[in-house]
Amino acid sequence: MKIEPARWLRAIGSRGAALAFLLALVPALAPAPATGAAAVAAGKPGATLSQQQAGKGGDITVKGTGWRPDALLMMLICGQSSPARGVIGGTNACANSEGRAVTTDSKGAFSKKLPVAEPPKPCPCVVHIATVTGEQAATDVEFKVAGHPVAALPKPPPGGRLAVLSGARLEGSSGVLTWFGAPPGRTVVFTVGNLGSTPVKDPLFSLGTSHGVFAPQWEDRQWHGTIAPGKKARIKLDAELTTGAHGDYQIAVKYAGKVLIEQPWGVGRPWGVTFFWLLLCVVVPAAVFRIGMAVVDKVRPRSARGTAGGAGRHRNALLPGLAVRMPSLRRPERAAPPADGPQPPTATALPWFTPDTAPSEHHPAEKHPTTKGNS
Repeated sequence: MKIEPARWLRAIGSRGAALAFLLALVPALAPAPATGAAAVAAGKPGATLSQQQAGKGGDITVKGTGWRPDALLMMLICGQSSPARGVIGGTNACANSEGRAVTTDSKGAFSKKLPVAEPPKPCPCVVHIATVTGEQAATDVEFKVAGHPVAALPKPPPGGRLAVLSGARLEGSSGVLTWFGAPPGRTVVFTVGNLGSTPVKDPLFSLGTSHGVFAPQWEDRQWHGTIAPGKKARIKLDAELTTGAHGDYQIAVKYAGKVLIEQPWGVGRPWGVTFFWLLLCVVVPAAVFRIGMAVVDKVRPRSARGTAGGAGRHRNALLPGLAVRMPSLRRPERAAPPADGPQPPTATALPWFTPDTAPSEHHPAEKHPTTKGNS
């Protein structure tokens, strides 16, 4: 086949122009990346919102991808926050009563409607999404609540950077009341150093307690003092669990969004509460039995209410045929002594002797002749 050079050049030119046009058109036809897409592309959890602005009383649809499969998430609208700095005021800056929980599917995606509410802190606002159980993960998507006040974010601490210099430990012990269900408490003690170039004044720590597979519940704890550059300080934070808590717990301390320490805490079972319930199970039935017996003794007929002495008194009346009267033994009457002389003692006749054959007191032994004859 013979190819003419002029026709071949004209064909390449026209096809090349069409190919260049298509290559230029593809980026324009591609959809613009939504909020949170960069995090998803980087393999991190992300979310998108159906609207970037809405007023109180409305709702928005939150869609997320890249999360752990079958994970439980919490969605909140928080004030005084930004995607770069996170929720500065913690959960106290969020509309907690209007939050929603959602569970991801087997691919780590979800879609859920979230009612719009005004947070307790002024905007800038975000939709804060975080895991409730298991491995920690969170993301913040910028959102504007229409009609809500707006204020500038607080300035971050300049240049200070804290790092843990020694391992943490838990100080304190449980008292007698803890054995009966009182909240156990400990003091977390650790040493930090300022690795920055400026002093850190009154650092704000976050203390979290977790049990089993559940995510930590964070509480803000502020330490009062100033840590100069290159200096160290000993930090003490009080931790307390709920009433009746027992089992394996974990205490964590976070500063500037970074977890500094994690310390296990084994809490014994409050055996005093168990002993109390066992004692109650014994005392209450015994008391009910005593009360029941007293009521039965009170309401039964009087004729059947007798004691052992009463039963003995009525024994002959109940069994007259079996009563046997025993003969009484009487002593023989003594003869009256003469009035004008001394009164000799009288012998008492025994029952097996007659009065005539009874031995005499004046002659206790009679002399009988011997068999030898007269001497």
